[in-house]
Amino acid sequence: MPVFPSTEWFQDLADLANDDPAFRKFGTIDCEMGVEVGPSIWKIVFEAFEVTEVAPIDAEAAGELDFVLSMSPDAWREMVENIAQHGGADLHHTLNTLDLNDPENFARGEDYHRRDKFYRFNQTLQDFFDGSAKLETTFAS
Repeated sequence: MPVFPSTEWFQDLADLANDDPAFRKFGTIDCEMGVEVGPSIWKIVFEAFEVTEVAPIDAEAAGELDFVLSMSPDAWREMVENIAQHGGADLHHTLNTLDLNDPENFARGEDYHRRDKFYRFNQTLQDFFDGSAKLETTFAS
């Protein structure tokens, strides 16, 4: 049972996406996303129809990514638990809603054209996180 947040948890989520033919339904995705949970950041790379890399990184390396999704550990936990409860995010826990509620901090990026990939690939990214409904997740204390 993977612990959230951890490299194992994000890799298990990537493996689920890569093994699911339905993940390809929204088309190709090419982006380098960061996920910031408290002081920890993970790089997740999407190429064409798959996730090709999951790795922990430092804050300096995060500046080189297309965008970084950033929330407190409690907010991430609430989102992951909501996805597990409903089989996917409800309207209050989608990536789009989270960004609308905190547009300056949730989907951050140095370069607006690269940050725009969050909006362009939003449904595929949501599908990626909704896959966590299939993971039995425990949470770091």
